[in-house]
Amino acid sequence: MVRLRALLVVFALALGLTGFGAWALYGSNWVLVERVSVSGEKVLTEKQVRDAARIPVGTPLLSVDRAAAERRLKSALPRLDEVRVLRAWPHGIGIQVTERKPEAVMKHDGKFVEVDVEGVRFDVVPEQPKGVPLLVMEVERSPGLRHFGKERLRREAVRATTSLPDSVARDTRTVRVRSYDSITLELTGGRTVLWGSGEQGSAKAESLTALMKASKGARHFDVSVPSAPASSGS
Repeated sequence: MVRLRALLVVFALALGLTGFGAWALYGSNWVLVERVSVSGEKVLTEKQVRDAARIPVGTPLLSVDRAAAERRLKSALPRLDEVRVLRAWPHGIGIQVTERKPEAVMKHDGKFVEVDVEGVRFDVVPEQPKGVPLLVMEVERSPGLRHFGKERLRREAVRATTSLPDSVARDTRTVRVRSYDSITLELTGGRTVLWGSGEQGSAKAESLTALMKASKGARHFDVSVPSAPASSGS
């Protein structure tokens, strides 16, 4: 009998502690959200990120649906590539973001559509970002358009820009796409580079670097077949 009473007392205490714990986490003022901090933003502002996350201050920290907040952020802010919403006990929520970086821009209605490394169009800006080349799609008559689609062709073009040697990337002003295997880079000084497709980027970059060193007066370079590069013009 004594043992039964002891067990009942322990059970009652456990229930009480469980109830107290639940109240402390969900019903008390001890672990409420008092601040929402943001890190990793560059173009976006902290306010834009906090507003898009829609995490109200004053709600129980444990009741914050982090996955839902992450979905809201990605839906409202296409510039975001990666998002993590974390609890910072006892009174904070941390939002860690990684923004997409423009590798090229496309002109549209007097503004510029930013395109990231995966070919994703993620934002419209009034001016062309410094150092970001203009992507021109001239694929309407391309026989491969139906097979590849504009999205794939755009991705191949951006793939080419990310493979360029730094010195060439700095001088690249326009990336012109006519078909899957006809990507041309227009550089400063009236120079052009026939890159071909987005494939074999590393080999083409090495070939172009060597070709430019060997043909300093040339204005046109062809590395579409990296094992057989060519240059012309002076």
